[in-house]
Parts: sequence; C-alpha cells; structure tokens
Amino acid sequence: MGAYKNRIIGSGEESLDNILFNPRNWRIHPLNQQDALKGVLEEVGWVQQVIINKRTGNLIDGHLRCQLAAREGNKTIPVLYVDIDEAEEELVLATLDPIAGMAATDKQKLDELFQDINSDNENVQKLISEIATEHIVNQPTDEDWMAAFDGGGEGGNLDTVNVTFVIPKDRKPDLDNILSKFDNNKNPAFLKWIDSCLN
Repeated sequence: MGAYKNRIIGSGEESLDNILFNPRNWRIHPLNQQDALKGVLEEVGWVQQVIINKRTGNLIDGHLRCQLAAREGNKTIPVLYVDIDEAEEELVLATLDPIAGMAATDKQKLDELFQDINSDNENVQKLISEIATEHIVNQPTDEDWMAAFDGGGEGGNLDTVNVTFVIPKDRKPDLDNILSKFDNNKNPAFLKWIDSCLN
C-alpha cells in the first residue's frame, strides 16, 4: 500500500475544560492503575500526549491522564491532534491499547531495566513490583507441572525442573486441576514441594 498516511495535524496544550471525553470509551480504570499512573506522573511528569480527534473534538487516548490532571488541579494538558473520520476514530479507540498489549516481554532486559530504577515514590515501587511479578517471575504452565511430576520419579528428584515457581494462592484451583490428572501418592516429595511454593 505504500507509505502510511500521516493523520497527525498538530500538537499543543489544551484546556482540560475543553476536552470531550469519548462517549464510546470502553476502558475502566481501577484504583491500582490510577495510583500507578499518578506515581509515574509525580516522579517524572508528562512524557506522552493525549490524543484528540480535531474533526469530532473527541478524546481518543488519555482519559485517565485527563482525570488525574484535573484532580490535581492542572488547567491544561499536552495534546496531539489528529484528523480522522468517525469510523476511523472508532477503530483507533477499539484497537490502540489492545495492540500495545500484544507485545511480548524480554524478561532479562526488563529485569535489568528494573535493577537500574530507583524511586522513593510508593506508587512507583508498587507498580514495579507488580510488573516484575507478572512479567519476570516464571509462571508455571501445564507443561511445567507435567515435566516436574514425571521427571521427579519415585524419589522426587526435582532438579529436572529449571524454573522458579511463585504460585499465587488464587491459582490453587488450577494447580489442583493439574494434580487431579495424576496419582497423588506417586510422588510425595513433589507434592510437598508444591505446598512450599504457595505464597
């Protein structure tokens, strides 16, 4: 199709009083996300603009940033203006965040990045901890369980499993489902080890 069209037509500062929240915005922002973003904004400040469709006046991206800015008494916010029709606006609104969420994680690089980050902000510290738990700590798959159980043998030699397991207690039903496929008396050492992994 050739070169991509540039739909960006400008940037600047927009009064928060003039911003129209998109009536079709489908994102809900829980308190932990609000706290996380607030922490980063307090630590660093603005590094990303919100997006407004100049043709409709609707906000396309940045609803939470606008809410937090207004709550903290800000009068304006950095804005990127685009010019797209209503159908294109709906497409961008529906896909912008999910496409970003499809990115995979290089756990080693993320771990190295976190080791270089120092922040006294409680919300930032909590955010980093949550991200590390989700993306760096290896989460056990069904295949991991199978390998651990079968590879352990009668003596429970668990050295065959070269992963670090941190199993949230709310995953216990998943664990029970996996274990139900086996004779639970086959490997008592393995079952004892499983219990020790639960946090």
